[in-house]
Amino acid sequence: MPRERILVVDDEPGLLRSAERILGDDYDVFTAGLPSEALRRAATFEPDLAILDIRMPEMTGFDLMDRLLAVHSGVDFILMTGSASRPDEQLIRAIKQRAFYFIQKPFDREVLRTLVARCFELRRLSADNRRHVSRLENDLAEVRVFLTGLLPPAQAVVNGVRITARWSACTEVGGDLFDYVAVGNDVVALIVADVAGHGVSAAMLTGTVKAAFHAGDVESYAPREVVSRVYAALRAFGTERFVTLFCARIVPARQRIEFVNGGHPPPILRRADGSTTSIGATGPILSPAFPDDSWIEESFGFGPGDRLLVHTDGLADAAGAAGPFGRRRIEQHVASSPYGGAPFIDDLFMTVARHVGGCGCTDDVTAVCVELAKTD
Repeated sequence: MPRERILVVDDEPGLLRSAERILGDDYDVFTAGLPSEALRRAATFEPDLAILDIRMPEMTGFDLMDRLLAVHSGVDFILMTGSASRPDEQLIRAIKQRAFYFIQKPFDREVLRTLVARCFELRRLSADNRRHVSRLENDLAEVRVFLTGLLPPAQAVVNGVRITARWSACTEVGGDLFDYVAVGNDVVALIVADVAGHGVSAAMLTGTVKAAFHAGDVESYAPREVVSRVYAALRAFGTERFVTLFCARIVPARQRIEFVNGGHPPPILRRADGSTTSIGATGPILSPAFPDDSWIEESFGFGPGDRLLVHTDGLADAAGAAGPFGRRRIEQHVASSPYGGAPFIDDLFMTVARHVGGCGCTDDVTAVCVELAKTD
């Protein structure tokens, strides 16, 4: 392992010799009697720590500190002074310029050794922390790629049903999921889910929910059967993990939607005549804390011109200076919008973005618009 490098700059030759004796056994030490000599040497020596006298010919230690930082931004500093005048003023300036420490000459050899050792210990801890943060950022980037890969195309017409979805990730990795699949030639199965928590564990659980949804093909994606499969998969994660979801089968020929709402924000149904209604929960959140018979399947009519908005709680919770976007604004947008599909969803997301401003979202935001495709 390479030794740490120390640059000592002072116009007193005796102090330079003393510093080299004290520190030379443990570190690579280079000494300079003038700031100009230190700057020339620093170009190739690349010090980790510079110990500088404040009062020197050519420039002060503060000025040399600025010059060295311009060349090596990662160097730390210990500033020295032999002057008894204005020590408080010099100390304050040293702190403001972010020197590691400020000492007065003459200094005790053990004090200097301890200060230098502590400085390098903190540097190592800081480097370890930066590496840890970098690994976390890389892991989170990989998880985001994984989550994006779980999502189907954002726009599609499947078995006579038009589906338009938007998903916006927050700064952390969340657990939003939407998916849909054709069931035979005349039915569409849909799921919109929100896994509790953030990070890698939430991403893993999101993948589990998606797998359970697709396993529902055995029962033709009957919503209650899909919920049972998701519930069974959750048991491995314990009661601290839970999911909210809206699971549905859309049957255009019957103009009907069969669904289970497990503690999910109520989807908003806008009828062709402009009236709106909320599709409430048919059971609690999905968690092993509840028995398997806690969820029931219901249905409602869904005809030409009707539009269903299914969203996660991140949409209502998106907060700006005026507070959360809120359920009321979502309902107003659904009721007032004369169009559906991509224009409706994109306008909704732009409205939320304007509300949030520069505050940023703390949760993923997912919204799915469902309509019957127009036929000639």
